[in-house]
Amino acid sequence: MGVPLLSSPAIPTLILFSLIALCLIPQHALASITRHYKFEIKQQNVTRLCHTKSIVTVNGQFPGPRIVAREGDRLLIKVVNNVQHNVSVHWHGVRQLQTGWADGPAYVAQCPIQTGNSYVYNFTIVGQRGTLWWHAHISWLRSTLYGPLVILPKLGVPYPFTKPYTEVPIIFGEWWNADPEAVINQALQTGGGPNVSDAYTFNGLPGPLYNCSAKDAFKLKVKSGKTYLLRLINAALNDELFFSIANHTLEVVEADALYVKPFETDTILIAPGQTTNVLLRTKPHFPNATFFMTARPYVTGLGTFDNSTVAGILEYESPSKTLHSTLPMKKLPLFKPILPALNDTSFATKFSNKLRSLANAQFPANVPQKVDKHFFFTVGLGTNPCNKHNQTCQGPNGTMFAASVNNISFVMPTTALLQAHFSGQSNRVYSSNFPSSPVIPFNYTGTPPNDTMVSNGTKLVVLPFNTSVELIMQDTSILGAESHPLHLHGYNFFVVGQGFGNFDQNKDPANFNLVDPVERNTVGVPSGGWVAIRFLADNPGVWFMHCHLEIHTSWGLKMAWVVLDGKLPNQKLLPPPADLPTC
Repeated sequence: MGVPLLSSPAIPTLILFSLIALCLIPQHALASITRHYKFEIKQQNVTRLCHTKSIVTVNGQFPGPRIVAREGDRLLIKVVNNVQHNVSVHWHGVRQLQTGWADGPAYVAQCPIQTGNSYVYNFTIVGQRGTLWWHAHISWLRSTLYGPLVILPKLGVPYPFTKPYTEVPIIFGEWWNADPEAVINQALQTGGGPNVSDAYTFNGLPGPLYNCSAKDAFKLKVKSGKTYLLRLINAALNDELFFSIANHTLEVVEADALYVKPFETDTILIAPGQTTNVLLRTKPHFPNATFFMTARPYVTGLGTFDNSTVAGILEYESPSKTLHSTLPMKKLPLFKPILPALNDTSFATKFSNKLRSLANAQFPANVPQKVDKHFFFTVGLGTNPCNKHNQTCQGPNGTMFAASVNNISFVMPTTALLQAHFSGQSNRVYSSNFPSSPVIPFNYTGTPPNDTMVSNGTKLVVLPFNTSVELIMQDTSILGAESHPLHLHGYNFFVVGQGFGNFDQNKDPANFNLVDPVERNTVGVPSGGWVAIRFLADNPGVWFMHCHLEIHTSWGLKMAWVVLDGKLPNQKLLPPPADLPTC
């Protein structure tokens, strides 16, 4: 939106007084501001794939509104629940230092916001800048309740890469013609796998490769010879995605709101929960063509999946109104990218190995060099006995699908874990005896054991403040090896190593990268392999860790860490806000 310019001899005087006034304002006052947002959770009719349905939205928008802040800003976001579902919102990747009450996962950080009620999420962005996102964190409501959270650097602080001509968020999603709440409820009742989505989307639009969707396509209109910053977010529920733009190279500069050593690639891989910033340098001259950008899944599991492709269109602006291309836009040749095969684990491995922290003076990689506590967690699928009297369930051999960490399928409490911890009533809600390694070791990626049953419980790990942690997450072959994108709330962590097969404590640590490992908040545990992460437990509270494939979270692939208060005031969890929802 343009702003009219004053034309007056008073302007030099005005500028002078403005500069004097700026000089008189303390520097810290300029550094950050408080930003207010209001999220009205409401039903909205939306049509995709020629199918109209009422979906849960923020302010009637799908996807939801973009939140923009600067590093150091305080955010006050009032969420008003006008729908029949309980609601909570997670600010994915925000550290929430001392403000765990604003983290969002239902029954972990807070009781959900009930119909007709509201809650103000109050937090400050400390030491973070880049692309994050927000989403509902209860049941499967995040299928439509999501949007970008863009954190700009402090005023006057440049990006450590080419300044872009403009910035464009592209958020990947999934669309169901059915109600996703009905989909997960049916799966949990029958014990079987869930029905899959009907389409993938870019910014809520499925694009021309789907039935009835030629007009519902995301178009990125660009100028020749410019650099664009694409803020890519994977908000899909259950699918890691490959993404590429035909005949264009992307330069990766950031992952999960942390700068990385830049590298070029034709294709990126992005798991649910992850964000990736890329620079797109457009062609120096009008190319007399248009280009598809497409995404489709990277698949490692044995279950059914949405085997379709979302397409958007990269369209170049004509050089001028008088000098048109030789053909009308609709008749220009259309180039399509070639994406990796659906199960291309080799590409996935090579891509993740290219991600390295900047690790320079301005953006150091403060990798914990010594480890106070070692943990080894298996992550994977399993089964529970059928709960239907005299009937069989639709899971393996008549059982119900489950998922677990160290063979414990997490049982969600009926009150918030953080509230129980803070009030000293944890013994009624959870136990603190989550095992630091599997109770019964086995050949994790070899022939699976005959007994696939999991145990069930609400067990947590308790860490003293400032504990340095090393965690090995090991995929298992029980019911099929599979890649699991694990997300840790309240923290970033360093990915110091990864490999295939079973982790070898005697050999593998020698190859850990403790110099410039990538730092992120969501990491893929390789299919049939392991990943090693390190972090410093410097944020008091109760922090959820779970697979970001939503079906696996629903089945129990989740747990939580309790980080105790430190001795200093800035090392303690702040008291709960007065409007904290109750269960």
